[in-house]
Amino acid sequence: MKDIETREDIIRLVDQFYDRVQVSDTIGKIFAHVDWAHHKPIMYSFWSTMILGEQSYQRNPFEKHVPLNLAPEHFAEWLRLFQLTVDELFKGSNATQVKERAWSIANVWQYKLSQQGR
Repeated sequence: MKDIETREDIIRLVDQFYDRVQVSDTIGKIFAHVDWAHHKPIMYSFWSTMILGEQSYQRNPFEKHVPLNLAPEHFAEWLRLFQLTVDELFKGSNATQVKERAWSIANVWQYKLSQQGR
């Protein structure tokens, strides 16, 4: 297995991950409203910026997720599917880094969302 090295690798990861998300009993309904043709290229840029240093993503992803009422089980499923997809496709330092970044994002967002209800 190869590592995540190119934008094409990121595209493969994002596409396969969201294929899983869409059929998930836990989070599929949350993403049912998503315009995938619009959303996926944004995610390609997000992860390419995070892992490959592309600097093609300039948005605030947290704000878009606030109104979704995400619960801990949603984050757990998102992480499970993401890590499963990475492990199925890639191996190496960038593959490890993308999983660590996903875990970190999920944990920070859960904390921030819990603080908004206070």
